[in-house]
Amino acid sequence: MKPLLEIIFEDEYFIAINKPAGVLVHRTHLAKEEETLLAVQLLRDQIGQHVSPLHRIDRPTSGVLLFGKNSESTSLLQPLFPTKQVKKFYLSLVRGHMEDHGIINHPLSKKLHGELQEATTEFWTLSQTEIPFASSARYPSSRYSLIKVYPHTGRMHQIRRHMAHARHYVIGDNTHGDNKQNTFFRNKFGLYNMLLHAWQLEFIHPITNQKITIEAELPDYFIKILGEISICLPNSN
Repeated sequence: MKPLLEIIFEDEYFIAINKPAGVLVHRTHLAKEEETLLAVQLLRDQIGQHVSPLHRIDRPTSGVLLFGKNSESTSLLQPLFPTKQVKKFYLSLVRGHMEDHGIINHPLSKKLHGELQEATTEFWTLSQTEIPFASSARYPSSRYSLIKVYPHTGRMHQIRRHMAHARHYVIGDNTHGDNKQNTFFRNKFGLYNMLLHAWQLEFIHPITNQKITIEAELPDYFIKILGEISICLPNSN
């Protein structure tokens, strides 16, 4: 039985879901297997209407995913996603204590290889913790930060790669993360997901001219980990 998607925003022109981790936005050349869960097909089947994804988020990332309901609304909003007229804020748990606020300017190769492109990621530390467990042989305790992240540019795996560059790896990231941390969270807390969540999406509605803010609640496994390591959940503002 196909899972029902959580619809978190809908009007005549657009519809947004809280995408579960492990669900692809749409079929790609990297994942053509029939059993792959595709958000676009699941949503079409669920509401009985054609929809078009306006942007992408990585397969292991959960959170806000917006679709257009018709070609007019899609064509008006989709070109704005690479600009600052659409803002996407993420929440992530990363290794170590980060500064209160910072910007990472570090060029990234296109599609993980090839030519370099400018890439900028801004972050704010919302909460920090130190737990009395060793996640590596170097220290008797372990430090973590819950951060809000705004990618100013939209490079492939940008947040994950920038956090890896800063050595503040996203917990549970099996591609760019820290294997010691991932193993520690898997063995200690039973975590098999990546702790990166597309939290908020902001834009001016191209038809009604209203400011739209869509927020997706954290998945249960993310909330459970924050409780386990005594990190406070953020407020919506």
